[in-house]
Amino acid sequence: MSKLPVVSGRDLIKALSKIGYEVVRQRSSHVRLKVHDGSGRKPLTVPLHDPIKPGLLGHIIKDANLTVEELIRLL
Repeated sequence: MSKLPVVSGRDLIKALSKIGYEVVRQRSSHVRLKVHDGSGRKPLTVPLHDPIKPGLLGHIIKDANLTVEELIRLL
């Protein structure tokens, strides 16, 4: 398993949009993302922090059904 990358919230949103996530709304510094293709992926909330802390990034990756390697390829 690869080490988690250091990534900002904006870069993570760009990477997740490549796999079908779309911004639904934003409240303050938190952006809500959903997939509308019926794939069963969970809605995600991504903070616009720079950088996102490793524990939170791990949870977001898990909820998006991605591996660390897949996320690195998307970035």
